Amino acid sequence: MRLGQLEEHVRRGELTLVEANGNRHRFGTGAPKATWTMCKPDTMRRILANPALELGETYMDGGWDVTDGTLADLLTILRSNFGDLIQRRSLIGEAIARMQSWNAPKASASNVQRHYDLDEELFRAFLDRGMHYSCAYYRDPDISLESAQLAKCNHIARKLLLEPGQRVLDIGSGWGSLAMHLAETANVSVVGLTLSAEQLRVAQAEAMRRGLDDRVEFRLEDYRRHRGQYDRIVSVGMFEHVGRRNFGRYFARLVDQLRPGGSALLHTIGSTRPPNSTNAWFRRHIFPGGFIPSLSNISIAIERARLHTGDIEILRPHYALTLKEWNRRFQIQRAHFAATKGEAFCRMWEFYLVASQTAFECGDLVVFQMQLGGRDAPFPATRDYLYARSSDECATAPLAAGALRRQE
Repeated sequence: MRLGQLEEHVRRGELTLVEANGNRHRFGTGAPKATWTMCKPDTMRRILANPALELGETYMDGGWDVTDGTLADLLTILRSNFGDLIQRRSLIGEAIARMQSWNAPKASASNVQRHYDLDEELFRAFLDRGMHYSCAYYRDPDISLESAQLAKCNHIARKLLLEPGQRVLDIGSGWGSLAMHLAETANVSVVGLTLSAEQLRVAQAEAMRRGLDDRVEFRLEDYRRHRGQYDRIVSVGMFEHVGRRNFGRYFARLVDQLRPGGSALLHTIGSTRPPNSTNAWFRRHIFPGGFIPSLSNISIAIERARLHTGDIEILRPHYALTLKEWNRRFQIQRAHFAATKGEAFCRMWEFYLVASQTAFECGDLVVFQMQLGGRDAPFPATRDYLYARSSDECATAPLAAGALRRQE
């Protein structure tokens, strides 16, 4: 991204670059517009040496700022015009990324603790009231985050084809919000697995407060070590932490734990590009050991496990809207966290949220929702059951598979 490269490549949006010595250069036209101000003389050199890592590192260090426009505007311009350059990895970097995503049980626990065991106060500052830390479902882009997360829960519940009395396993149960929603609205019992002690504490306390501790059980346990038989299995926002080499084992565990006639719902961030390693900055600061799968990665592992795919839905704008709202809420509390955690932490967190948002808006990230099961899984013939009710009815209870069959 030397001056000549900026002149040549910036075609979408208008970028003004202000060097550390005050020299100004303008490239491109149209929206969005952003002024990228270098605060330290070595910042651009560092970025040019390793864009995938140093763009975020230098922002955390205060090496650059956006002085006109927003961080989202700048990252949109860079992604739209330099996407491949920013994401390029060296062969050494690719090898390191593969090793870091092996994720043996001990490593998985350590990786989860690095991110999810951050204090509850931080997550409560920007998540919805139910503490859903995954993509919401926006039937309308103007609805509240709370409504969109409720819609997500109901959308997933319908795809699970739940019937009263069934036993459900939630792999990667987080703060327990989905598990408790399913228990309350579908009259099922749920076992939730997490590797975060902080999430476990919060989920158990909330289940007790809501009187659900007889129907929802949360455990600090790795999915590879769990034993049990279930009618339904759901996993939301956890598969990204499994690691590429563990895909086969993950789906084998689903096969082992599904009862005859059972089905599963996998909800994961995915990439529309061919398989590639996760961005180095995100591996270092946000999700160590993380790997964003392509559809080809997942499909091969599913086929080898002899699972059948009933439905694949690809969601894209929903997570961009979710992340944008998370950042808006975080910014309201930013001064507090700058005082308690430091400016570098706040710059790291907002870079994470905005970089993720723009990756869904103009990059290669999407969300895959996949229905899985054996030959006897109760997959409906159409998607009509997902949308047959009015929006008001959708916000109250999921449509059970038994009810669907009675209607037919």
